[in-house]
Amino acid sequence: MPTERSAPILFHNTMRVAEGHWESFRRAAEHAVAFTEEQAPQLMVEIFADEDRMLAHSFQLYEDSDAIRAHWRMSGSYISDIMEHCSVERLDVYGEPDQVIVDTLRSSSGDVPITIHPRLAGFTRFAG
Repeated sequence: MPTERSAPILFHNTMRVAEGHWESFRRAAEHAVAFTEEQAPQLMVEIFADEDRMLAHSFQLYEDSDAIRAHWRMSGSYISDIMEHCSVERLDVYGEPDQVIVDTLRSSSGDVPITIHPRLAGFTRFAG
């Protein structure tokens, strides 16, 4: 009988970029993504721009809750650099992070809405 593999966890972070900060935000985001690609545990990171509305959407795919913790430990300064130029409007979490992750997100979010969307079904496929 095969062992059960944990399902991935996808974060969708909606950020409001501060007026006059778009270029600084873009540079900080590009710098953070470059670091993440080389050093951090995410399986995927994509940031999409809606410059007309001063919004950015970040998607980060993690293998499991341990990968989220590893990301938080190693990426604090990069996250801080990005947050100098924006505020989080909402965080949608797709999947089932462990209770420690959920509690940490909720305790550090202030009044930012966080929604956890439990997994129903699916698979992940990456090209080699």
